[in-house]
Amino acid sequence: MLRDLRIYAQASEAAVWHFRDSHGNEIDAIVDWGDGRWIAVEVKLGSMDAIDEAADTLNRVCQKVDYDLTGPPARKVVITASGYAYDRPDSVTVVPLTALTK
Repeated sequence: MLRDLRIYAQASEAAVWHFRDSHGNEIDAIVDWGDGRWIAVEVKLGSMDAIDEAADTLNRVCQKVDYDLTGPPARKVVITASGYAYDRPDSVTVVPLTALTK
């Protein structure tokens, strides 16, 4: 899945990084356009029940980022195996893998 995300990101001139801090907090992928725009991505291709956990992780870890240095994320995204795309009340967007194709 991350390989596919890298391919999609490269098409829009972005890079994909894995994020882990010194306290063990991690995010599956950071898509970075190099101009201050970035999105945080968690991938949950299994159970739909994992979406809440992934959203909590994104919100918790992103709150620890120094936005004075990076700016806030343009979006926080959970990629799922199926379903439909929607915005959650906690500012996390849920997107099925199939929505990433051109």
